[in-house]
Amino acid sequence: MASEKKQSVLNGAMMLMFAVVLVKLIGALFKIPLTDMLGATGRGYFNSAYEVYTPIFAISMAGLPVAVSRMVAENVALNRHREARMVFRVSQRIFTIVGLVGTLVLLIAAYPYTHFVAGSKSLPAVLCVAPSIFFCCYMSAYRGYYEGLRNMTPTAISQVIEALGKLLIGLALAKIIISVGMSQYEAGMLASGNVSAVVFGNEVMSDTEANSVIIPWAAAGAVLGVTVGSIASNVFLIICHKIKGDGFTRTQLVNSPKARPSEEIAKEMIKIAVPMVISALVLNITNLVDTMTIQSRLMTALETDFNTVMQMHAESFNEAVRLSRLNLNDLKEVKSYLWGVYGTALDFKNLVPTITIQLGVSALPALAAAWAVKDKGATKSTIETVIRIGMLVALPAGIGMAALSGSILEVAYARGLSSDAIPSVTPILAAYGFATPIMAISTPTMNMLQAIGRTDIPVKSTIAGAIVKIVCNFALVGNPKINVYGAVIGTILFYVVIVVCNFTSLLKISGVKVNWKSVFVKPFICAALCGVTAFAANGLLTTIFPYDPTQSIMNMGTVSAVISIGLAVIVYAVSLLLIKGIAKEDVIVLPKGEKIAKTLEKYGLLG
Repeated sequence: MASEKKQSVLNGAMMLMFAVVLVKLIGALFKIPLTDMLGATGRGYFNSAYEVYTPIFAISMAGLPVAVSRMVAENVALNRHREARMVFRVSQRIFTIVGLVGTLVLLIAAYPYTHFVAGSKSLPAVLCVAPSIFFCCYMSAYRGYYEGLRNMTPTAISQVIEALGKLLIGLALAKIIISVGMSQYEAGMLASGNVSAVVFGNEVMSDTEANSVIIPWAAAGAVLGVTVGSIASNVFLIICHKIKGDGFTRTQLVNSPKARPSEEIAKEMIKIAVPMVISALVLNITNLVDTMTIQSRLMTALETDFNTVMQMHAESFNEAVRLSRLNLNDLKEVKSYLWGVYGTALDFKNLVPTITIQLGVSALPALAAAWAVKDKGATKSTIETVIRIGMLVALPAGIGMAALSGSILEVAYARGLSSDAIPSVTPILAAYGFATPIMAISTPTMNMLQAIGRTDIPVKSTIAGAIVKIVCNFALVGNPKINVYGAVIGTILFYVVIVVCNFTSLLKISGVKVNWKSVFVKPFICAALCGVTAFAANGLLTTIFPYDPTQSIMNMGTVSAVISIGLAVIVYAVSLLLIKGIAKEDVIVLPKGEKIAKTLEKYGLLG
């Protein structure tokens, strides 16, 4: 029966978290060799395709998967199994239309975008990524349906398949195109006596010219891997649904009431999705305005009092000048440098939230089902579980990131082009580390409000947060005494406004009274001990074994950071057990969890 196959919130979240970590690792395996193959210019073509693809894809996808998941969960909870299936059929039709429109919009926008913004050589890459919008939309009907049935396994597996497709096909196509192009160049030069050669229909007279023809098509081949990955993911979900179906029994279907007309279901689905589409639009517009205002106000700060800004970033500026990466007499170049400093920290900002966002995906159908049948116990349990696990993960990770911010950056960038920026990036990364717990639960709180039918609140909180963020950019970034750090303050306040509004509304509407000691206090105490351990151990070890960027990545400085993280994890785990900060249900989802839980219970170490 379908009910027997339902995963708990934690089971589903663990499945999705594992998949996301795997996808991130696959992504790293894709981008590192891809950059080596394409070079900075080729990565620029690749990134240009993603920059126009991402907002169109985000708006196309916003709301509909959540609407499907919620409606399916509610119908199953109320034993309306026939309507749950009708929701899936209707969603397939809607997603097909949305996917086709999204792909068409990107195809139409491709030429003007590449002609006026990204450069005409980015056109092949943009055209190759456009079809993936359709395939991603179509597969989301399946993902939303299975998530509504509280079965996160198809979503998790399809995400990994999608990433593997991008890795294997994208890299293979890029390498093949480069090999074919260079073979044409070498054969042509040999035949003409080193005068000229024809590569992909273009006459070239040097290696540089040959590369300028080959690399845009190689970047397009890499991007085509994204589309092929989305097709492979679709094929898996279609086969999975054909073979396993949804688990509904004949008895469940016969005893369930007749489904509503498809038009009525479609209207409800769109009604649920529209506020989330608005939220996605607000976020994308905010990011665009954020990019423009930060750079504009940085220029204002530099023009107002350059010396003050210089003193704040003297260590980074002086090192950049020594390495001939910065001309302090060119304010535009200095502004771009500070913008790059800010962007370097963003590489780490979303690492933890990307993982904890899966808690909201897993909780949404469970909470929607509990809310539909007015099960107050399940409602309270789901809300507390999401926040507690979010804190158990985000607090130690965030405080640890803040404590080791300098060492993390040295390990990541000390041998690269960003090495001179480390002193200026360190306080930004530390600030984002301390703010990680807030950022980590921002999306899950939105998901839980959507589950109980209040999709309007996340829209209002996002708009309020966006206003605060933009005001901070104007007021703080333009101040020479704050400059780029004002952007960090604005971003953190953006998330604070969203979480405070969403969380207080969630508790008020649901009537849930959270056990603050279990959810916040205990994890915070243990995370603080974790952070102190990491900071002290790293300080001691780096004094004994100083970091040497001229050595390989596994030098003693890196080993010191790894040992410090290991000690911090041990301290965190032991302290959690000693103050009974872990619940039995948190342990059961682990491999051999039942056995571990029984052992811990025997010694009175579970809360």
